[in-house]
Amino acid sequence: MSKLRVGVIGATGYVGQRFISLLEDHPWFECAALCASPRSAGKTYEQACEGRWKIDVPMPSYVKDMVVFGTDDIERFCEQVDFTFCAVDMKKDEIRALEEKIARLETPVISNNSAHRWTPDVPMIIPEINSDHAGLIDSQRARLGTKRGFIAVKPNCSIQSYVPAITPLLKYGPKQISVCTYQAISGAGKTFEQWPEMIENLIPYIGGEEEKSEKEPLKVWGKFAGDHIELAKAPVISAQCYRVAVQEGHTAAVSVSFENKPTIEEMIEAWNSFEGEAQRLQLPHAPKHFLQYLSEDNRPQPKLDAMFEGGMGVSVARLREDNIFDYKFACLSHNTLRGAAGGGMLTAELLYKKGYLQAK
Repeated sequence: MSKLRVGVIGATGYVGQRFISLLEDHPWFECAALCASPRSAGKTYEQACEGRWKIDVPMPSYVKDMVVFGTDDIERFCEQVDFTFCAVDMKKDEIRALEEKIARLETPVISNNSAHRWTPDVPMIIPEINSDHAGLIDSQRARLGTKRGFIAVKPNCSIQSYVPAITPLLKYGPKQISVCTYQAISGAGKTFEQWPEMIENLIPYIGGEEEKSEKEPLKVWGKFAGDHIELAKAPVISAQCYRVAVQEGHTAAVSVSFENKPTIEEMIEAWNSFEGEAQRLQLPHAPKHFLQYLSEDNRPQPKLDAMFEGGMGVSVARLREDNIFDYKFACLSHNTLRGAAGGGMLTAELLYKKGYLQAK
């Protein structure tokens, strides 16, 4: 089987680097072209990333001598690929225009960006939870006038710590959720070397993050309605989002009330036994166990648990009754793997299996 040719836009950034590392030796996809800001255009990837390789694995040798395209040469870039990942650092309206232009060039876009998350016919997918939302692609193609091209997005990285934990409990009717997320600095594309003021520090504000955390889950849990998603009417979510002195791993402290209160045993069983479409299809980057419950009082911890299932699984712990809500617990996910590049890769694998990604 010949592999699909894949592009990475925003290739020099933190998430772009993750995409490149995940594409190495992929069974279905191969990295065929890289794109970044015009200042990187014409350089080899190794030159463009000189002094800026941020992630915790070495730069793959296959990519070092690839010449980088600029975002101002997107037509030629699209000629090289069957589909592309996009994790570019631009203004939101510029990203929205760029991704739609790429889609109209008959090149599907799997986006890490937030620009199209609320475009009605753009699916926002967590493969284990709402794989049926991929059906929006058919109506999106009709709107765009494309045969191949479309945009699909992944949701905000922080919600992928607690939305997976709530999903197996939807049958009990969660009514109200209070969540506080403690988010790693890699979510801002930074390392401690680049952001020394974060050492031994906490910042109780991340721009736009609380609104995303309160609203995006309602689209993920929404009902597929042909050309749009009917947003879930419950639960009501109140979120606070903090930046903390951690390199990788977003933690969430969750309190929840239910219409029909489950037992602690029922909740733990629901978490440990949950699987989704990604597991049933045995996608290459699907974790064997999407969720794990840890019984230790001092878990989950980013250093110990962020890399559960290669960074693609979610850890839950500290389940106990609450004085105001029914229960409270803690969750953890790896933000640049499950929350960003890994989630985008898994979405691409899902769409490939569903026939939406094909060779040109």
